Amino acid sequence: MAAVPGRLSGKVAVITGAGSGIGLATARRFAAEGARVVCADVDEASGTAAAAEVDGTFIRVDVTDEEQVRSLFAQAVETYGGLDVAFNNAGISPPDDDSILTTGLDAWRRVQEVNLTSVYLCCKFAIEQMLAHGGGSIINTASFVAVLGSATSQISYTASKGGVLAMSRELGVQFAREGIRVNALCPGPVNTPLLKELFAKDPERAARRLVHVPMGRFGEAEEIAAAVAFLASDDSSFITASTFLVDGGISGAYVTPLP
Repeated sequence: MAAVPGRLSGKVAVITGAGSGIGLATARRFAAEGARVVCADVDEASGTAAAAEVDGTFIRVDVTDEEQVRSLFAQAVETYGGLDVAFNNAGISPPDDDSILTTGLDAWRRVQEVNLTSVYLCCKFAIEQMLAHGGGSIINTASFVAVLGSATSQISYTASKGGVLAMSRELGVQFAREGIRVNALCPGPVNTPLLKELFAKDPERAARRLVHVPMGRFGEAEEIAAAVAFLASDDSSFITASTFLVDGGISGAYVTPLP
């Protein structure tokens, strides 16, 4: 998991949801590999701290607001002279998103806006900038739930991540010959503050998930960041429109090993 010094040297990267979890781990990894990082987050305190840590730039953004997202990518180009990488990572998983029988329309719409519409907006404006600057790599955070079903449903979250996966595949195909790669990162359960908060409220839900991980543990944010750095780099130059699973083997498992 050690950073590859200089692998992202000279590249300009925008990360949404950079203030915590996978976004923060990726900001650190990108900076360690030489990238200039724009840390975007709705939380000013955590976003500012992340940018300061990686000697980057913080931009506060509501990723569901079209003009704010347009401005985010325009400011990144204005500040650093180009755009090479967009890690569209911001997302939510609120407790009122549950079974289809209990999830209300307001909860459904809120999750779709943050998890799917925001990725649409970020891709739209990142691609516009990348077309003008010679290409780039877009990594969209989907999830392993986009390829598997779960009886402990979070219906809007699952649907939103399926949408991110399908959209990423289509964009990867559409813009391949313009030098823009688009991949869907599909993490398994990751040991982030969001996951800890969710599972602290429902330990049974955590236990029901953990039993399906062949490796016997949840992932770490740094492990996901390593995969993002690979997809951002020229080492993945022939990878686009992919379902890039980093899930500890969950999606390949029928029966898992005994403890």
